[in-house]
Amino acid sequence: MSVKLVVFDMAGTTVSDENYVAMSFQQAMKNYGYTLKLEDVNPLMRYEKPLAIKMILNKYEADVKKVSEDFIHEIHTDFVKIMLDFYTSSKDIRPLPNVESTFKELRNKGIKIGLDTGFSRNIAELIISRLAWEDKIDIMVASDDVENGRPYPDMINQIKAKLNILPADDVVKVGDTEVDINEGINAGCKYIIGVTTGAFKRQELEPYHPTHIIDDISELMAIINS
Repeated sequence: MSVKLVVFDMAGTTVSDENYVAMSFQQAMKNYGYTLKLEDVNPLMRYEKPLAIKMILNKYEADVKKVSEDFIHEIHTDFVKIMLDFYTSSKDIRPLPNVESTFKELRNKGIKIGLDTGFSRNIAELIISRLAWEDKIDIMVASDDVENGRPYPDMINQIKAKLNILPADDVVKVGDTEVDINEGINAGCKYIIGVTTGAFKRQELEPYHPTHIIDDISELMAIINS
């Protein structure tokens, strides 16, 4: 059975990320009195950001009454503003090598292209607009479009439903972190492909048992064509 859909992560998988997301998150937390090292922030960037904020607060906030949904929302709103300001003005927004040519090859084979992300929809839509990807992908689902973000399969399931991908159809998930891999496993994807262009090196991806690990997104086509 041929592959009908490939779902890609964004930052670190298809979109270059020079740690801007983590630095923006670090700044938002600092604005509320939490001074964090980037090495403490980086491991959390694979999660949807309100959950990452909650994880930080649970670790560093002694007053448990302060850790409320309203406070998390307030910090997340500040993070989103920082990210929107960055992605609106930055000249550093660019696709990772061979991503757009791979999109074109997938389109030529009649394979649907989906993006899912830990970003909120407003950030993700801005990135897509800056890259002029509106006509290069079929669909994007963001973490705030679903009840549960990664590693739950909700985003992939929503993409499949909207594109009329049937349960028996073959789907591929591509991402640069363990939550991408676990999302693909939980969604029952045929291939779950870790890519080393983002947060994790090969040896850091291996313990999560993706079906494949690649160093360049263009290697995806050999897997699909095999």
